[in-house]
Amino acid sequence: MKIPTANDVIECALKAGETAMKHFRSGHAIGMHNKLNDSDIVTIADKESEAVIKSFIRTDFPSHAILSEESGETDGTADYRWVIDPIDGTTNFFAGIPIWAISIGVEHHGQTEIGVVYLPATGELFHAVRGKGAFLNNKPIHVSAETRLSRSVISTGFPVDKDTNPDNNLDNLAAVMPLVRDIRRLGSAAADMCYVAAGFQNGYWELNLHEWDVNAASLILEEAGGKCTRFRPDRNISLVCGSPSIHDQLLSLLNTSTPHPDQS
Repeated sequence: MKIPTANDVIECALKAGETAMKHFRSGHAIGMHNKLNDSDIVTIADKESEAVIKSFIRTDFPSHAILSEESGETDGTADYRWVIDPIDGTTNFFAGIPIWAISIGVEHHGQTEIGVVYLPATGELFHAVRGKGAFLNNKPIHVSAETRLSRSVISTGFPVDKDTNPDNNLDNLAAVMPLVRDIRRLGSAAADMCYVAAGFQNGYWELNLHEWDVNAASLILEEAGGKCTRFRPDRNISLVCGSPSIHDQLLSLLNTSTPHPDQS
């Protein structure tokens, strides 16, 4: 059985990125429609990017399982699973903002061994192989050495059900904002985590993410010397990450409790 390599996953991400870029800022209608609400959208570019990735996997690794944002879980008989988000940051993509990413993680026996996050519009390609470090455009990266929150740039995001669920991260934002240099909201969890891995940002947290959002980037962050914790068991994947020092300080500020039913 053929075993996937980082070069295989990078090739796959590059092909998907080329397909998605044909639609980005094209000036043409790109077939957007809502999923859960006006904050949760999908475009034809998401579908075409996913088709490219799945075709690549099915051609070269036909027995591997796939978990994708747009089509869910596909069974496989091998011990490998590809976890893909064909466009992470679709709202940015649709708006013409260049912070969106193709995220591909490859698991073996349930552990991510290869992670690739590609931002086609900025030309940034992050990758990691477990135990071999993290890279941006083939140059090694490492989390920031900053240890003071007051000198840190921290990013976050907001859940798609923010309009109906008061458990929407505003409490955490209010707790963190006064203590940091500034807050950013990039709009792509994969990009946020990779920017922390590269030291561009010092930390990041968000509620209500999914495995395809964080699978590849979590490995990249870990291999760059970062730390990541899933701090809420009741809001899908809710995580905080950063350099070890900034991670720990952020975690101490966040609300880690499950709201009472009357509050949600």
